[in-house]
Amino acid sequence: MKKEMFYVMLGFIFMFFLVLTSTTNATEINVAGGGASFDNVLKPIKEPFEKATGIKLNIIPSGPKVALTDMDRKVRDALLVGLTIDELKDLMKKEAVVLTEGAQLKYTEVGSYDIALLLHKDNTVGQLKKEQIKAIFTGKITNWKEVGGKDMPIIVVWGKLTPGINNNFINSVLDKEKPLQDVLEVATSADVKQSVASNPEAIGLGPLGVVDATVKSQIIPEMRRPFIMVTIGEPKSEVKKLIDFIKNEGKNLIKK
Repeated sequence: MKKEMFYVMLGFIFMFFLVLTSTTNATEINVAGGGASFDNVLKPIKEPFEKATGIKLNIIPSGPKVALTDMDRKVRDALLVGLTIDELKDLMKKEAVVLTEGAQLKYTEVGSYDIALLLHKDNTVGQLKKEQIKAIFTGKITNWKEVGGKDMPIIVVWGKLTPGINNNFINSVLDKEKPLQDVLEVATSADVKQSVASNPEAIGLGPLGVVDATVKSQIIPEMRRPFIMVTIGEPKSEVKKLIDFIKNEGKNLIKK
């Protein structure tokens, strides 16, 4: 009897360590993403990707500078950005991002998305022309009545974790003019939408994928953006699977 109990206990111990080992060795990847890539791509594909591949996808909201530094330190596996390659390189120069000597960045385009103006759902203003949008975001137009709306001051909402959207907007819509500094600054595109939905006077920018019934929107044709997966060197096999998933099964899940 004692011998049988011994083998039973031994079996339980073996199973415990087997489960512990499998849990410890579970495959996972750590991917950083800014506002648009976080809301439009990584969040929608997370659960389906994990279910299809058995790979745990850890998503870290982050701007490119921090994410690239973390990748260089090998605590992140990849970065998904809504920037062109040239824009990312310019941003790295501007923010003095320094990587380990010999580190080579690898870029893979995995999709694209539209950018929209976000207004409060009760805003009576119709389609804004580029000149009007430019005047609002540079501070030359400060009241909605100047563009056919109600007599109320305009609040510009600006996302600090959306450099791709911001830089492209400044270049393509503001014609490189300096944007208004007196803004309501928030973090992500989702935060921009929430602030616009909560303030009848507000206007902001965000990927079309964040638009819902709480706001009204207007697509800005000049601002269609790419999604770029960035790694240091060739992406590890799990990241390659993520890239393949986004470009194939996941393309219908991405908010565009």
